[in-house]
Amino acid sequence: MVKLNKIYTRTGDGGTTGLVDGSRVSKTDARMHAIGDVDETNSAIGVAIATLDDAELGAALARIQNDLFDLGADLATPGEDFTPTEMTLRIVPAQVARLEAEIDAMNADVPPLRSFILPGGAAAALHLARAIARRAERSAVAIDGGVNPQALIYLNRLSDFLFVACRVVNLRAGGDVLWVPGGAR
Repeated sequence: MVKLNKIYTRTGDGGTTGLVDGSRVSKTDARMHAIGDVDETNSAIGVAIATLDDAELGAALARIQNDLFDLGADLATPGEDFTPTEMTLRIVPAQVARLEAEIDAMNADVPPLRSFILPGGAAAALHLARAIARRAERSAVAIDGGVNPQALIYLNRLSDFLFVACRVVNLRAGGDVLWVPGGAR
């Protein structure tokens, strides 16, 4: 259980931050960029949940938000042993499998794509979360060593989940916003 009595510690005032193993890295380190991008993804998903009128999708997104806290802790734990323990959070294959099952279930209800989709419509907030999730994945891939492969897979599936969720939300609101090549000439 996390217990925070004091919000500011002053330990980061010099431009470094602590990792789970006690080491300190620059706040500009690739690992910290990835952790920040995961946090931003989580926040964008929170905004998207606030715009939705879909309890089932909202519950799935809330589970993802919890997973993203696990993922942030995973990224903050450098090393080569990715086995979860009572004291070490790691993304595990079951979390990826759950995302895949949810993607498949949602995708069964949407028509095949016939055009690229513009990020808009009723799902605009989810599209923003999807774009930020893709950045988080790129940031995590840029970390030099010590990244749980399941964390990378999870981030890849997350953008897929969010894309399909966008299609579901927009379908219920009248349909995807389609790209019209050269349509604004």
